Amino acid sequence: MRSDIADAARKAALELCEKAALKKGQTVIVGCSTSEIAGRRIGTGSSAEIGDTVFEALHGVFSDKGVFIAAQCCEHLNRAVIIEREASAGKMIVNAVPVPDAGGAFAAAAYSKLRDPVALENIEADAGLDIGGTLIGMHLRRVAVPIRLESTAIGEAAVIAARARPPLIGGARTNYDERLT
Repeated sequence: MRSDIADAARKAALELCEKAALKKGQTVIVGCSTSEIAGRRIGTGSSAEIGDTVFEALHGVFSDKGVFIAAQCCEHLNRAVIIEREASAGKMIVNAVPVPDAGGAFAAAAYSKLRDPVALENIEADAGLDIGGTLIGMHLRRVAVPIRLESTAIGEAAVIAARARPPLIGGARTNYDERLT
């Protein structure tokens, strides 16, 4: 089962990188319920083993492309984000260390495996993966655009992806605009 989970996570990450056209230095927010991956209700069966497996698979793909991974904690840590200090410039670092039952197994894996992890109150990521209904939208840069992945599940957890694009301001002229000139 562990290799199936890792393979599914890698596939989703590769597909997100391609469809979101991620570039070196950009950030992907990942929310991950290890309970949902195991077929349980979110928050009812945190698994350090699953957290480690998914983090290692995703981090491998993203780091190979020069993309930073940001791990969203659970509500016990107010959805703080674990990320490399290098990617935290200008952001408010908060004093929190996730553990599987308070912060989440995925975020705890990120904290233990990143070179120099810090916790941030929030970020504005360029893209995201929501594994198991963790609601990552609060950490996506405006404007979030859904991405339909062929990889729709990791284990038993649904996977939803998004990318961010700049807001479109002052686009094409409308009939109303023409009357004003």
